[in-house]
Amino acid sequence: MPTLWKQIVFSFASVLSIGSVVLLVVALATERWITGTTLCQTGVDLVNASSPELEQFTGHIYYGLFQGGKTRRCGLGIRRSKIYIFPKLIKKINSGLHMIIIFFLFIAIGFAVVSLAFCIYNARKVPYQSIKGPFGLYIWNFIAGNAMGFACFLAAIQCHRLTEHVANYRESLFTLVILEENLGFSFWLCVASAVTHIVNILVVASSKIHLPKIQTKKPEEPTATVDDFLY
Repeated sequence: MPTLWKQIVFSFASVLSIGSVVLLVVALATERWITGTTLCQTGVDLVNASSPELEQFTGHIYYGLFQGGKTRRCGLGIRRSKIYIFPKLIKKINSGLHMIIIFFLFIAIGFAVVSLAFCIYNARKVPYQSIKGPFGLYIWNFIAGNAMGFACFLAAIQCHRLTEHVANYRESLFTLVILEENLGFSFWLCVASAVTHIVNILVVASSKIHLPKIQTKKPEEPTATVDDFLY
C-alpha cells in the first residue's frame, strides 16, 4: 500500500490527466483555432475604395480542424456562410499535414488516458515494474504533452497559407485577402493541455520526496517496585 503522501500526489496527478483530456476534447470540438479579418480585394478594386471605405469590404473568418464560418462584405451587404473542412475542402489544402495534426491530437488524448490509468494504479498499489511506476508516467506524460500537433498547425498557417485557402474556397467571383489572423482559444487549449503534462511530470517527481514520519510518544507503562509489593 502506498504511503499517504504518494496517494495524495498520484491523486492530484490523476486530476491533471483528466483536465488534459477535457482540454484536448474541447479543442477538437470547437471552431476557434484561428480567427481573422478578411478584405474583399475584388470589391475594393472595382470601386477603387479609399481607406475610410475599406470597412464596407471587411469581413471575418474563424475555423477549427473540422468546421468554421465566415462573414463576407463585398459591397452587397453581409453574407454569412459555414465552412466544412471535410469532405471537399480538405482536398484543396495540405490534407496530409491536416490529418497529421488531428492524428497527433488523438495520440495525445490516448496517452493522457494511459497516464490517468497509471496515476490511479500508483495511488492504490505499489508497482512491481518500473514502467508502471513514476518512470512510466514520465514517458506517458512526455508523449501526451508533445508539441507536434500544434507545431504542425503553425506550419500549416505560416507555410501553407491555410487561412487564405479556407477563406477563398468556393469563391469564384471574389478574392478575399487576409488582413489579420490570430490563434484562437481552441489552439491555446492544446497549449494548456501540454502545460498540464509538464506540471504532471513535476508532480510525479515529487512522489520521490520522503517526508519524515510523525512518531507518537508512547505512554510510559507503570512499573511496580519492591515497596509497592511490600505495601
